[in-house]
Amino acid sequence: MKFKINLIVYLFITLFSATILNSAESNKSIYDFKVKDINGNDVNLSNYKGKVLLIVNVASKCGLTPQYKPLQELYSKFHDRGFEILGFPCNQFGQQEPGTNTEIKDFCSKEFSVTFPLFDKIDVNGDNAHPLYKYLTKGVPGFIGADIKWNFTKFLIDKNGSPIERFEPRFDPTNLDEKIENLLK
Repeated sequence: MKFKINLIVYLFITLFSATILNSAESNKSIYDFKVKDINGNDVNLSNYKGKVLLIVNVASKCGLTPQYKPLQELYSKFHDRGFEILGFPCNQFGQQEPGTNTEIKDFCSKEFSVTFPLFDKIDVNGDNAHPLYKYLTKGVPGFIGADIKWNFTKFLIDKNGSPIERFEPRFDPTNLDEKIENLLK
């Protein structure tokens, strides 16, 4: 009898704890995360409160690398109205981001005149995935599960810091104008 009561108490506590953790997790926003920028400085994503964001895992040696150009065009078009693109280099897909942060920054500047913020190279999948990406992929899973499938996966974030839509790597950033426009209103 004592074993049954202990088991019931254990199950209740476990269920109650999981409910509280899930509730706390669902109340999070991207503003609860800290990242390092491409220069190694800590950045609280709360610095972007009230802005519409596009978070993208990027790579310099990928067939999709030319997407830097339309991403920069979006940034230039909407930045003054409260839009930011946050680029997170990642080397998990075909080793297509092998460079150092300095090399990545120089490449993006020279080849595509990128002026949107770039951050420290991170993992977006697996045990070592950055907590921001664990949050994003849980909040907006892809077509075939939560994992990021390749470079240039895009997450659109509303002004409240909530991920609202995910776009797979081949999605053309030039098709985001209307969605960004609507979120900026």
